[in-house]
Amino acid sequence: MATVTFNQASRIYPGTDNPAVDKLDLEIRDGEFLVLVGPSGCGKSTSLRMLAGLEEVDQGSIFIDDREVTHLPPKARDIAMVFQNYALYPHMSVFDNMAFALKLRKTPRPDIERRVQEAAKLLELEEFLNRKPKALSGGQRQRVAMGRAIVREPQVFLMDEPLSNLDAKLRVQTRSQIATLQSKLGTTTVYVTHDQVEAMTMGHRVAVLLDGVLQQVDTPRVLYDEPANVFVAGFIGSPAMNIKAVPLTDEGGAFPEMVLPLTREQVAAAREGGDGKVTIGFRPESTKLVAPSEGGVPIVVELVEDLGAHANVYGHADIDGESQRFVATIDRRDMPRMGDTVYLKPGDGHHAFHSVTGLRL
Repeated sequence: MATVTFNQASRIYPGTDNPAVDKLDLEIRDGEFLVLVGPSGCGKSTSLRMLAGLEEVDQGSIFIDDREVTHLPPKARDIAMVFQNYALYPHMSVFDNMAFALKLRKTPRPDIERRVQEAAKLLELEEFLNRKPKALSGGQRQRVAMGRAIVREPQVFLMDEPLSNLDAKLRVQTRSQIATLQSKLGTTTVYVTHDQVEAMTMGHRVAVLLDGVLQQVDTPRVLYDEPANVFVAGFIGSPAMNIKAVPLTDEGGAFPEMVLPLTREQVAAAREGGDGKVTIGFRPESTKLVAPSEGGVPIVVELVEDLGAHANVYGHADIDGESQRFVATIDRRDMPRMGDTVYLKPGDGHHAFHSVTGLRL
């Protein structure tokens, strides 16, 4: 086990002006499962590959424990990586795939047998050790790839979107297996995904990146309850948070037929360097449909998703002369029909952000 530290680490690809990773400062604790998440091109995979030694670090440094590994070759870093495409040798059995790195190290045969058998038992692969990868399902192949990493007993596991090739049901099953496995092994793990649901359900902490810049790193609960800026607020949560820039009054954010209250400190902070507006966010699941007399925002229903336990209602409303889209998660017994006008009102816990900087107020 080990700590991992990115110290102002940057990667600038030749011929580009903007860094793919820009002065990343991040400390990953001993035994922690940290997830790097963000949209495509945000720098999460590049950050992982910098740690693995597969990408150069143009500025700054990277440490594993107290040892600087910034310019060390991958094999000298004591890490093991699980790739998106499994990267198994098709002509080798499952046993030989898992044992390959140990054989290269000239590990004694009894140790190889022990480590592979232990990993196979942990991953429920014992009955498949003599099979070739082509005889396995996608989920089984991914477990073999993980087994190959486990037998090396590295200081740090690196996982680059390992579930993206699996179907939806298998993804849910496998991500719980990975989280359970990491808890048993206690090995420091850095996991990359673009799927924020995956990030929120697996990580001890989650680091959110955008355009190579770290936006926020914290526990899933804090990211959900206290997003640092508009991007994190909109990225974390499914369906995405309703985020609207509305006129700022002394009382708060003015929507049609209602004002969402803000504290005096929030109003003052919103006015400082602002443009007369405030950005308000509220989550679909904390939103309810109310009677017209209760002062909700009138929205015209465009789509209703019946998901069994609940329903998502999508619609649009006129906000400050523009058509804006809203979504509410409601009890399916209260589902409106497409074309209906319903009145939407946030419950407790709405969020406020500066309309220019996007930072949380």
